[in-house]
Amino acid sequence: MKIMVVSDTHGFIDNFRLAKRKEGKVDVVVHCGDIEGDEEELQEIADCPVYMVGGNNDFFSGLPRELEFTLGGRKVFLTHGHQYYVSTSGQVITREAMERGATIVMYGHTHRPVVEQQKNVLVLNPGSLTYPRQNGRKPSYIMLIIEEDKTARATIRYLFED
Repeated sequence: MKIMVVSDTHGFIDNFRLAKRKEGKVDVVVHCGDIEGDEEELQEIADCPVYMVGGNNDFFSGLPRELEFTLGGRKVFLTHGHQYYVSTSGQVITREAMERGATIVMYGHTHRPVVEQQKNVLVLNPGSLTYPRQNGRKPSYIMLIIEEDKTARATIRYLFED
């Protein structure tokens, strides 16, 4: 299963369009919030099932703030992250994922990409496709591959490679 994880597009969908073109066909797209009105267009571009949550800037969105679902036999906890203090550390959100029985947690908000294994939880933050804040400030997303045996591999991808 090939999953594209994005976040913090903030009403600018063009970089998602470029990332999708770069990756080709994917099985699922996950958006970790701060979409700011592009929900329908994002679904059209994705051309596959899409899971998305509202972030702290999705003021008028009817999107849920959190979702739990299964991908490739793995339970996923999805949230924007601002309510779990992700700007200071990933400890609270990882603990929440564990309490929910999730083996993958996906969040955004910080605009900095993260791929970490914390105990039995794969912690993913794709950064931002629009306003990156990590060193080098490259628009980023994550490609997550879940094999038939439920093995998961996540790779941070940059929209514009050097």
